[in-house]
Amino acid sequence: MNRSVHHPPSAARRRARVLVTATALSLALAGVPAAPASAAEPPTGPGPVSAGFYDPPAELPEADGALVRTEPLPLALSLPSIGGKQLPGTATRLMYKTTDSTGGPAAVSGAYIEPAAPWRGPGPRPLVAVAPGTMGQGDACAASMGLQRPISLDGDSVSVGYEDVAIYRLLAEGAAVVVTDYVGLGTTDRLHTYVNRIDGGHALLDAVRAARSLPGASVADDSRVALYGYSQGGGASASAAELQPDYAPDVELSGAYVGAPPADLAEVVEGIDGSALAGALGWALNGFLQANPDLRPIAARYLDGDGAAALEDLSTACIGDGILGHAFARSADWTTTGQSLGEVVAAEPAVREVLDEQLLGTAKPATAVRVATGVRDDVVPHAQARQLAADWCAEGGEVTYEPVLLPDLGEGLLTNHLAPLLADQGAAIDWLTERLSGAPAGANCGALPELP
Repeated sequence: MNRSVHHPPSAARRRARVLVTATALSLALAGVPAAPASAAEPPTGPGPVSAGFYDPPAELPEADGALVRTEPLPLALSLPSIGGKQLPGTATRLMYKTTDSTGGPAAVSGAYIEPAAPWRGPGPRPLVAVAPGTMGQGDACAASMGLQRPISLDGDSVSVGYEDVAIYRLLAEGAAVVVTDYVGLGTTDRLHTYVNRIDGGHALLDAVRAARSLPGASVADDSRVALYGYSQGGGASASAAELQPDYAPDVELSGAYVGAPPADLAEVVEGIDGSALAGALGWALNGFLQANPDLRPIAARYLDGDGAAALEDLSTACIGDGILGHAFARSADWTTTGQSLGEVVAAEPAVREVLDEQLLGTAKPATAVRVATGVRDDVVPHAQARQLAADWCAEGGEVTYEPVLLPDLGEGLLTNHLAPLLADQGAAIDWLTERLSGAPAGANCGALPELP
């Protein structure tokens, strides 16, 4: 495929390159080391991935959360401590079973990290299940691989394991961490079902079950459990908090951080279209066409050659590739009619129905939640994230809503979306640590801050 067809104009491409580079540098300065490698290949070097690890077997266990296989996972930043324990902890690569949005079995990869730091709170060591933000759709983009090689730079190929910063901060608190790669990200049998509410929530809850059953893990069945997620991860964390009572009643939750959640995908489509993260439209389309094959004739009718080629290209792309190759693209340039994706959604009831099924905020969360969103976020729009908090409040949820107040850092550049992630991260982890220590959360539903 000639990828030059899909590149934005040179000026926009330069802006995209600067944005990706700035993101990588900011994360490196936050304590994540960079290492050159190709984002199109699994990480190599010390402790490479065992051949076939990410290939699911023909038959999966019946129980959700059951382990399929494990192996040691070398962390990129790992130091010996005085007491002989490896800092920040010892990691294990996982594969476990979940149930996807079609009701079928699916293998999911991920990672568990046993921290070297002691837990100083009451009770046994707690567990935080981390739902990563947008990583891309290629198998090499998986967060479990990012723990081994956080930043991979190879020409125009860029993969950024930015969730490592939050993971290491949680480990420093003495909490064990389990990370899900989601359905289809890492595992080689299907495409990643990007922002699929059911798949994301199920994979996150089943990651907890998998961690509990891992031999040698210090977490117990009565360990407190919390959820952490921002952006795509915020949506998965929100979904898990809603689905837990019916899907995983054995996974009692003590709190959930829901950062910048894509709660209403119809609104998010409008925010992403033409932005630095425009490639995410392709990831979402690919995932929903896989989970809902009845939509394929509609897609075939609307997508032109450029649109079909963009979806194919994005199906193997990581976050950096998606920005470098498709930043500031307009979905109207992908259709035979010149309509944007948002206009197609409005015109096609079957497509709208699929997006409506993804709506968050229709069920009371099963635990205390902290919803945080940047007031300037125009990529995952602030208003729809705030609406999620309001909807949960109306349902009687224990909701703390935190608007992150920052100056406008550039419309559509992704900076208004990324900056709140770093600005709010410390407060989010402090809030989760308090929940894991048994402190009551409180709520501010009675005085939910108004939109600025």
